[in-house]
Amino acid sequence: MIGYITLGTNDFEKAVSFYDELFGSIGAGRFLESEQFVAWSTGMEHAGFSITKPFNGEPATVGNGTMIAIMLDSNEQVKTFYNKALSLGATCEGGPGPRNEMAGFYAAYFRDLDGNKLNAFHLEMPES
Repeated sequence: MIGYITLGTNDFEKAVSFYDELFGSIGAGRFLESEQFVAWSTGMEHAGFSITKPFNGEPATVGNGTMIAIMLDSNEQVKTFYNKALSLGATCEGGPGPRNEMAGFYAAYFRDLDGNKLNAFHLEMPES
């Protein structure tokens, strides 16, 4: 259902470098780019994630209550992705671990260099 997500940035080059490394760690690469924006994905059939310089020229701001969730294949991949984000300068909003929201939900939360909140998660589906 989701085609792509876009977040604004106030330091385009720094944000591009951050997401190149972070998304590269899970096999995602750039699929669209210009001087205004860059978008990453694991394939054209999957949702994309992009950053942009705000079109109106005003500073990018963080949305209160806004969070982007990145679905990963395992709890170990969640830990690795979260640790990669922190090593690139992200800040912790809740380390990797099981969450009470839903059985089998394992997540880690962090903020990127512009303060946008992201969640890396894995959902263990119960066997029928």
